[in-house]
Amino acid sequence: MVLLNFSHPFTAEQLQQLEDLTQKRMDRVIEIDAQIDPQQPLVPQVAAMADRAGLTPEEWQTLPILINPPSLNFSAVALLAELHGRCGYFPAVVRLRPVANSVPPRFEVAEILNLQAVRENARAKRQRMPTSK
Repeated sequence: MVLLNFSHPFTAEQLQQLEDLTQKRMDRVIEIDAQIDPQQPLVPQVAAMADRAGLTPEEWQTLPILINPPSLNFSAVALLAELHGRCGYFPAVVRLRPVANSVPPRFEVAEILNLQAVRENARAKRQRMPTSK
C-alpha cells in the first residue's frame, strides 16, 4: 500500500497502526508538502500537490493508495476532488485523533475512511428519496 502523506510525518507506531487496520504493508510513504499561498488561487496549488506525489497516470489508477489529507479544510476537499479525477474513485483517507492525556500531545490512527463506500451509500439514499413537488 502507498501512503500519500500531506500532513505531519507518521511515527513508526502510527504506521504499524495503519498496517494493523488495513492488514496491508505500507510499501511506500510519500511525504508531500501541502503548504499553500492563501493569496493565490487554490486549485492550481492543489494540482501541484498531487503532482508532487510523483505517480504516473497508471499508478494513480492501479496502486492501493491511502491518503493522509492536509489539515487545511479547503486544501483537503479540493485535493479529494483532484485525486478522484486521477484515480477514478475516492481514495481511502486516514483519520487521526489525539491520544487522551498525552504530554506532549500525540496522535493515533483512529480509522480508515472508505470515501468511495460513503459515496456509494449516499447515492443509494438519493435513489430512495421521495421526490418533492
